[in-house]
Amino acid sequence: MSKKEFKAESKRVLDIMINSIYTHKEIFLRELISNASDAIDKIYYKALTDENLEFNKESYHIKITTDKDNRKLTVSDTGIGMTGEELEENLGVIAQSGSLNFKNLNKVKDGYDIIGQFGVGFYSAFMVADKVTVITKPLGAEKGFKWVSEGAEGYTIEQYDKDSVGTDIILKIKENNEDEDENYDKYLDTNQLKSIVKRYSDFVRYPIKMDLTKTKLKEGTEDEYEDYIEEEVVNSMVPIWKKNKLNLEDEDYENFYSEKHFGFDKPLNHLHISVDGVIRYNAVLFIPENIPFDYYSKEYEKGLELYSNGILIMNKCPELLPDYFSFIKGVVDSEDLTLNLSREVLQHDRQLQFIAKNIKTKIKKELESMLKHDREKYEKFYDSFGRQLKFGVYDEFGRDKDFLKDLLMFYSSKEEKNVTLSEYVSRMPEEQKYIYYASGDSVDMLKKLPQTEIITDKGYEILYFTDDIDEFAIKMLEEYEDKEFRSVSSSDIEVDDKDEKEESSEEKDIRKEIFEYMQKSLSDKIAKVKASKRLKNHPVCLSNEGDVSIEMEKVLKNMPNNQNIKADKVLEINVNHKVFNALKDAYKNDKEKLDLYTNLLYNQALLIEGLPLEDPVEFSNNISKIMD
Repeated sequence: MSKKEFKAESKRVLDIMINSIYTHKEIFLRELISNASDAIDKIYYKALTDENLEFNKESYHIKITTDKDNRKLTVSDTGIGMTGEELEENLGVIAQSGSLNFKNLNKVKDGYDIIGQFGVGFYSAFMVADKVTVITKPLGAEKGFKWVSEGAEGYTIEQYDKDSVGTDIILKIKENNEDEDENYDKYLDTNQLKSIVKRYSDFVRYPIKMDLTKTKLKEGTEDEYEDYIEEEVVNSMVPIWKKNKLNLEDEDYENFYSEKHFGFDKPLNHLHISVDGVIRYNAVLFIPENIPFDYYSKEYEKGLELYSNGILIMNKCPELLPDYFSFIKGVVDSEDLTLNLSREVLQHDRQLQFIAKNIKTKIKKELESMLKHDREKYEKFYDSFGRQLKFGVYDEFGRDKDFLKDLLMFYSSKEEKNVTLSEYVSRMPEEQKYIYYASGDSVDMLKKLPQTEIITDKGYEILYFTDDIDEFAIKMLEEYEDKEFRSVSSSDIEVDDKDEKEESSEEKDIRKEIFEYMQKSLSDKIAKVKASKRLKNHPVCLSNEGDVSIEMEKVLKNMPNNQNIKADKVLEINVNHKVFNALKDAYKNDKEKLDLYTNLLYNQALLIEGLPLEDPVEFSNNISKIMD
């Protein structure tokens, strides 16, 4: 028996394999189990064309055993096995794909598909093993073969007596090394191995068996326990997404949600998707009830678990969800993904894009259905995640605003609850031109805003924006069903007022002079002072000109790296209020008092808007002057 060398290219691939392809060393077990599953699948394919061969799924399994004393880990299968030539071809030349060749010769049937697309997965074993031994006996042969390698130096192949058809892969696990941040002992611990199987290979279609240590009450005693060994199937085999949804109950989905640790809550709703088209995939998605505690932190990772034919490829695949649906939890499994060597990265983005687009549409339809048929449940969802939908309207310069607009809800002044934009528009009087809204810190505060007086007097409904993203989203949306949005604080608000009094030219001139003086007195604090058309009972308010509102200014001020963006504020005076008479009198007789009144009215308007006073001490002193 002579040692054979890997080809030069294979040596380089093996070095890359051991040192850099895989993110985590524990992936080796996923690869070996995947290859074992492939080997059993090959018997199934062979049975399709060989009438003398029957395939009874119950007769096949994968077994993982450990020998701690000798630091050995064995992965055995009852699959098709390999001939000496196949060992040479598949294991002697790294990246030669026996599975791929086999797959191309056979037609997929009944959901069976060969996972392996590259021959490199086997060599991931060298990440954790000093020595790898393969003992195999091919189907229909009398003799088996033994392949042994200690790494890049080469390998040997010899005949070997093996009782049963199948393959045993025996790893001599490395000793722990202080220079490496890796505990190799865990690959000899059955509990650790079981955990790795559950994480990556839980849905392999064949049973994965392990001998596990359990404890029982010692016979004849009341408080003495003893350990015993029991063989156990450690994988679930059939994933929920491949089961017929008609045979599943809500409880089944809730149990799956809990088992996958998607959240401590119960899901509000679930989607069970099966797509059989250009790209086939299955998915089970969940809409959580509660917002995760870290949802708006840097630590939160969006994404769905991504499987390729039942094998976990990515724990979080962010490309499958847009940011505004990042709260969705669940799994996606596709047989059609083209993977790279490590099976951890996709090679063709268009496949993922197709699935992501389809998922996005289905999530929206589910939310629309919830909104229409289960309003209470939708409102509970919206309380948790409505902010994220608004962010989606604003994000990427409003790219998906039309896609999301019908899912938005805002608090209504008339209904005193959240309503959709569609519901608001459906109730608009014929003469109403705009969708009116008011922005502020709370509904209670907004109800008292002076700016809303004339709108509510007309009987028009107002949407109350209390979330800091609201106005930014609406500015991006611009209109809904050809109705523009208009803030009650906008300086150019248009509400016809038939009760407006006619004024003489002399009164207009005096008013103009007073406002010009007040504007000069306030310097650059405001853009202008003007007579208000919206105020009825209140003496003063602030409005704004331009795209940046007063509420938006408050939000932007609290942002990191804020560039001191300010709204162009307008001080509006109610000329029908007795305060204006005091202003006229001060203008004629005492300009210093007019300065005092102007300052007080400006600060009063700031307080109404929830803005900080620029000089609280001065404001306090000015009130004292009024009382003198």
